[in-house]
Amino acid sequence: MEELLAFVARHPVLFGLLGVVSALIVANELYGTLRGGRRLSPTEAVRLSNDRDARFVDVRPLADYKRGHVIGAISAPASKIAERNKELDKLQSKPLVVYCALGASAPSVVDKLRKRGFAEVYAMRGGINAWQNAGLPISNKSS
Repeated sequence: MEELLAFVARHPVLFGLLGVVSALIVANELYGTLRGGRRLSPTEAVRLSNDRDARFVDVRPLADYKRGHVIGAISAPASKIAERNKELDKLQSKPLVVYCALGASAPSVVDKLRKRGFAEVYAMRGGINAWQNAGLPISNKSS
């Protein structure tokens, strides 16, 4: 304990930055939860897919989707989500898991889909990077 106090005394700026970064991480999680509802981990998304036939929606640019995506995912880039309305409307009765690269832009797409009447839409926490880090398979074939 004395070493920790000595470290804090010698490096108050570093300790202050640790506090700021910690607060920002907590604020980001709270903001995402309030804005986009509950976010699923990759494991929870797989469970939802297996149990309730959830569908995945990849909102990254098409070039990123072609490099690798969740197997069976629909490509609907966030900037062109309105162009995919007909295809997405067919899935309105199923749970949707929306993901991007890191999990930052998916919640805004979730908001748009909820406003269009989708009842069960979730953002995937950590995006495709978390999916790959969990050791889950990806595909580069278009579905």
